[in-house]
Amino acid sequence: MIAKLPRISLWLAVALVLWFLVAVFGPKFGLIDWKIGFLTMVVTIGPILMGIVGLVAIIALVMAFVKGPRSEWWKAAAALAIPVTLFAGLMSVRAQGDSVPPIHDVATDTANPPQFSPETMAMREKFGANPVDDYTTPIGQIALWADRVKGQPIAAKSHADIIADSYGDLVPVPYEGSDAEAMAAVAGAMEDIGLADVRRDDAAGTVEGTAETFAFGFKDDVVARVTEGRIDLRSVSRVGVSDLGYNAARVRKLAEAIEARLAK
Repeated sequence: MIAKLPRISLWLAVALVLWFLVAVFGPKFGLIDWKIGFLTMVVTIGPILMGIVGLVAIIALVMAFVKGPRSEWWKAAAALAIPVTLFAGLMSVRAQGDSVPPIHDVATDTANPPQFSPETMAMREKFGANPVDDYTTPIGQIALWADRVKGQPIAAKSHADIIADSYGDLVPVPYEGSDAEAMAAVAGAMEDIGLADVRRDDAAGTVEGTAETFAFGFKDDVVARVTEGRIDLRSVSRVGVSDLGYNAARVRKLAEAIEARLAK
């Protein structure tokens, strides 16, 4: 049994990788709910499994040198490297979350953020998505954040305050020429950066699209408002509390894509 321990530890490590692959991509392909994949399999059970596999691998590595055969040491070393790498990845995600504000709704106009169409709002409600919050309400008074930020200075800040403090670089995109040309540039830019279901409403002066993350398949709703020589952008997650900064990054990327199209 001891001689087989390195091989067993390696198979356990491979099983651990498969576990995380199912957790990360299962929700994306509709195999499991995102809460099961992210909250249960990754956040809750994941670290426990990594600890078990890591412990078995360490024992196997020691036994390979003490009891032999020593030629099997690399299997135990590889088995140990896998949970260590996965754990480092989780810590990196946690550090990323700690480095950005705990919101999932950002816009270039915080005084009058672009509004989603009734169709999008109905779809979000049917999906059970997060409510689209008022930008002037302190997040400590919003149910989703109330317990999480209780007693923290950020509890007194609104979305507008937080965006101004952390994402001051998010600004409207100016344009010259007709609104129709700007609308076309926005719609094309959304497709350029990979948004799906791009919908253009010339009467309302808005363009909407849906973004999907590579991992977990989280979907975010994006809207652009074209009016009076400026294009304002907004990106809002459907689920979760913090977006790890993805919505702000998407707004930046979309703004750059719009500017590139307007410059042609």
